[in-house]
Amino acid sequence: MAELLKMPRLSDTMEVGTVVAWHKKVGDKVNVGDLLVEIETDKATMEFESPYEGILLHIFVNEGESAPVDAPLAIIGQEGEDISDLINQTQQQVEEVTPSSAVTSPQQVSSEQPSIVEEKSEEEKPFVQEERIKASPLAKRLAAEFGVDLSKIKGTGPEGRIIKRDVLEYIERTKEIITPALSFEESYEDRPVSSMRLTIAKRLSESKFSAPHYYLTVNVYTDALLKLKQDIKEIFDEKVSVTDILVKLCSIALTKHPEINASWLGDKIRYYKHVHIGVAVAVDDGLVVPVIRFANHKSLTQISKELRELAQKARDKKLKPEELQGSTFTISNLGMFGIDQFTAIINPPEAAILAVGRTRQEVEVEEDGSFKVVSKMSMTMSCDHRVIDGATGAKFLQTLKT
Repeated sequence: MAELLKMPRLSDTMEVGTVVAWHKKVGDKVNVGDLLVEIETDKATMEFESPYEGILLHIFVNEGESAPVDAPLAIIGQEGEDISDLINQTQQQVEEVTPSSAVTSPQQVSSEQPSIVEEKSEEEKPFVQEERIKASPLAKRLAAEFGVDLSKIKGTGPEGRIIKRDVLEYIERTKEIITPALSFEESYEDRPVSSMRLTIAKRLSESKFSAPHYYLTVNVYTDALLKLKQDIKEIFDEKVSVTDILVKLCSIALTKHPEINASWLGDKIRYYKHVHIGVAVAVDDGLVVPVIRFANHKSLTQISKELRELAQKARDKKLKPEELQGSTFTISNLGMFGIDQFTAIINPPEAAILAVGRTRQEVEVEEDGSFKVVSKMSMTMSCDHRVIDGATGAKFLQTLKT
């Protein structure tokens, strides 16, 4: 019996899915657990495995098209099975939930295509007939670039066609190459907004406009931090980053200041006893925040390895829903891009986010008047004033700085 496969909900906030790639085509054998399709959600691109066994008989949502959660996605059944009734029953639902421009049946494609070709050919014929000056594309381009009037040039190509050599000889003969003709034209490109970008816009707008943000900045000496990085590399042959170390240090500070490890829930404030730290990772079309769970119970090298794996998954769009959920505090580090200091928007429903700038060298004056070069870094914490008061946030940063 044919089974109707619907657009799955692959994240807690997913409302619409976009098909990135089908790994099976109509007519292919499908087993339970086979990779069937890749779907872009509001957070990442997820691989979806088939829950059914049989033949892929029909696809409702093609590559590049979108559909809401629970909309018809495909039909899996037995070879030769008549699914016309099932298609008819679900086609109306597809049309209701998907823009007409996004869903086109194979029959529609084949019937419309010839008319498109005919329209193009009809448009092109009169254009060719009305063309008075015959010139090669290269000749036209040269003439436009150097401001040459093609009507003044006699062509030596087939049937009097003006070719590149004719334009160059005319320029040389008349010395008309004084200043190339410059023409400027306003232009732009519209790009469709991805599901991820829509969700970023929605969630961060809600956070910025609903949570009363305020900001606390501290400058910290990083000589000890950089020495720690080097020592770990030399002693344990492990490479850790500044972000790795900050994840560990923040997890320790959060256990000492549970007021920061919290969320505003409207009629109550939730204080988490566990520490799950999200780390903002830039990807091609937006930003994702994979989560280091129970960070306070993990070693620095464990955190480093896990964060590298999560960051690579994020760039490959292979993160699982559970790897993106549940963070209680977030770190955003733009130091690797040369940013000295910035403020970040709180990642809801958390109450705070730490924005980290680059490690930089500064010259300081000692008490005796001498100078020394030190390494420093700026950290700015954005706080939700509904949850965290200024003094509370300052105490946390002092602990982190220490």
